[in-house]
This record gives sequence, structure tokens and C-alpha cells, in this order.
Amino acid sequence: METIITLAVLILSIILHEVAHGYAANWLGDPTARLQGRLTLNPMSHIDPIGSVIVPTMLFLTNAGFMFGWAKPVPYNPYNLRNQKWGEAFVAFAGPGTNFLLAIIFAVLIHMSPILGLDASFVDLAAYIVFINVFLGCFNLIPFPPLDGSKVIEPFLPRSLGMRYRSLGDSFARFGIMGSILILLVFVFVFAEPFFYLVRTITEFIITL
Repeated sequence: METIITLAVLILSIILHEVAHGYAANWLGDPTARLQGRLTLNPMSHIDPIGSVIVPTMLFLTNAGFMFGWAKPVPYNPYNLRNQKWGEAFVAFAGPGTNFLLAIIFAVLIHMSPILGLDASFVDLAAYIVFINVFLGCFNLIPFPPLDGSKVIEPFLPRSLGMRYRSLGDSFARFGIMGSILILLVFVFVFAEPFFYLVRTITEFIITL
């Protein structure tokens, strides 16, 4: 039962992350995700068999100490966005931003649990939801292709450096999603201690605020 709840929390958080990208793109003028039926919470429209099921399950069963996964990326055409300088960064930030918003909402529920009459089991679940969403938000904001952070940081770079940075992202794209994820996992494991310290610190700050 615990495994099912954990996977459900992770999958739903990932789906909301992806749907947020689609809604942001649609709001800025690109209807690609909407026309492809991706602005929905139906898991079947977003689940990636490997990233949404197999990888999280293996990490949980092997007691890896953290949960990780991904859904099928929501498609969008950056050339349709009304704001060509900041539009793509806004769409990219919408995903991690949604994860942080979810973390804050459930932290508020934890604070209000005595008033709302919520029991300890709900508080424990809410604390986990806060943690997993802080993790997803922080991880996706790492400025490394293909993560959202690479799109968020690009408009802040000088034009020439930004073009080289985009070229780096295009180079990693040739490896496909699995190749990029493996590279990113190596990056995270190298910096695992400071990264998880950051995630735990933010989680504790939100919950105890």
C-alpha cells in the first residue's frame, strides 16, 4: 500500500508539472499541447512506461533513498510564443513553479491540520508530498540540458553565450531522453550531498514556516 501511495504521489506531481508547461504555452499563444490533448490530468496521456513506472518502482524497491521519474514531455512550439525572449523561460519555469506551489499548499495543510482535524497519517503523507515536490522543483531547475533550468537561465545570458548554451542543449538532445537522464543522474550523484541538503533545507523551511 505504501508503495502504491508513494508512486501515486510522484506520478501526479510529475503530471501536474507537465500540464503546467502546456497551459503556460497555450496562454502565451502556442496551442500545440492543447491540440494534442495533453492539457489533461488523465495519466494515460502523460505516463512514460520507463520514467513514470519502471524507474520509480526500482528506486523504491531498492531503497535508493530518493524517488525520481519523468513523464512524456508536453510538446510546444517556441516559435508560436508571443514573447520570443522570455516566453520559453516562462513555459519552462511553469513546471517547477507548480511543484513548489504544491509543496506550499500541502505545507499550509500541515499547519492547519489541528484546525481541520487531519490525523497524523495525513500529516505524514503531506510532508512527503512537500518533499517530493521540492525535490522535483529543485532538480528540474538545474541549469543543465534537457532540464527546465537550462531554458530558464538562457534569456539571462549574453546573446553569444546564450546561443552556445542552446547549442549545447541541442547536442545533448541527440542522445535522446535516456542518454540525457543518465548524464543528469551522474551529475546529481556527484553533487548528491549538497543537492539533498538543499532539498531537505527548503522542505523543512516550508513545513516549519
